[in-house]
Amino acid sequence: MLPFPPRPVVQIATTARLLIVGQAPGRKVHETGVPWNDDSGSRLRAWTLLEPADFYDESKVAIVPMGFCYPGVAEAGGDNPPPPECATLWHERLLARLPERRLTLLVGQYAQRFYLGPRRKRNLTETVRAFAEYGPQYFPLPHPSWRSQIWSRRNPWFADLVLPACREAVRNALA
Repeated sequence: MLPFPPRPVVQIATTARLLIVGQAPGRKVHETGVPWNDDSGSRLRAWTLLEPADFYDESKVAIVPMGFCYPGVAEAGGDNPPPPECATLWHERLLARLPERRLTLLVGQYAQRFYLGPRRKRNLTETVRAFAEYGPQYFPLPHPSWRSQIWSRRNPWFADLVLPACREAVRNALA
């Protein structure tokens, strides 16, 4: 049971070539109904070099979170994990409506676990470091929350190797 009324936040069109799969909407996104309309979204757009006009153009970019509604605040802080029922019930159906999809950004461990299954590595860091193994269909990224800034400082290879490759993959997908 969700702590707030359901408000699915999804952006999809059959012409989209890029799919972004994230965790679940945060509180601000729940309130506005606009996907990635928060600091995490600003970071993700900076990582991909997508301008808001392109990012929010559903004819180019589909956005489907693992959980469609805000899952509430966890006792330890941060948000609760996305409820797994959403992905199990809806992702296959939605992917069938994306015949032009060229690239899927797997943002965070929940998306990576669902889409990569046993192909993912021991943890998120190793999975992101092995990004080239999943292309050209998938590109794993950490979740761009404030915590990712700490993670990025501990893993400088992310900015040096992963982000340039991600930007090129996004450019190619949308070309």
